[in-house]
Amino acid sequence: MNTALKDAMDRAGVRPHQLALRVGVEHKTVTRWLTNPERAPRERTREDVGQALGVDPVTLWPKSVQSRVKTGHDREIVAAYPFRSAAPTSLWASLIDGASQSLTFAGYTNYFLWQQHPRLGARLAAKADHGARVRFLVGDPESDVTTKREEAEGVPLTVSTRIRITLDALEKMGPHEGVEARFSDQHIALSVFMFDDQMLVTPHIASLLGDESPMFHIRRLEDDGLYDRFASHVAALWEGGRPVEL
Repeated sequence: MNTALKDAMDRAGVRPHQLALRVGVEHKTVTRWLTNPERAPRERTREDVGQALGVDPVTLWPKSVQSRVKTGHDREIVAAYPFRSAAPTSLWASLIDGASQSLTFAGYTNYFLWQQHPRLGARLAAKADHGARVRFLVGDPESDVTTKREEAEGVPLTVSTRIRITLDALEKMGPHEGVEARFSDQHIALSVFMFDDQMLVTPHIASLLGDESPMFHIRRLEDDGLYDRFASHVAALWEGGRPVEL
């Protein structure tokens, strides 16, 4: 039995015939997915199933990724997206909700998170109350780097405004042990979002907004691999950051 798929369907309240209709396969196909954990659909169908159930498809068929990328450092790359906006919201939700030890949001503004994820503040506060460490590394709204970025983007919703929206959302969460925020302007060109042993990384391109830049989903599988290198980058910025009073 594919227990991960069964549990996801139970949580979503979706029966096999309903899932079959949503992703365009026959009822018996979903039954085979459930009864044989070695049987996995094609990548596009896996993505459709993940979106229908609100989970990362990698958690449903982990061996499908392992068989596709078996050797080399790139085996830590779970998926690549030409645009951050191309990644399903369900991927973010599954990573946020699935993390239990550490969540780090090292985007320059982190603004989009509050727009796309209902009750994010309450969800993060609950995790912190259960022992998780929640950290936000945001750009300094008063820095020259921020000002220059605003000039490059040239959009009405400025970088500093988007940063202040995040700060306001954090303040509304109220004080929680384990929830911290710091200012930095050294990650203007690279956003890293960490969820226990997984992360989403966006290298920002020229004057494009974050959701127009590519994004990589990375899972930690080795020492000093891609995950560890980006994690070290975030750790260094955090140590040099200026604390934000929440």
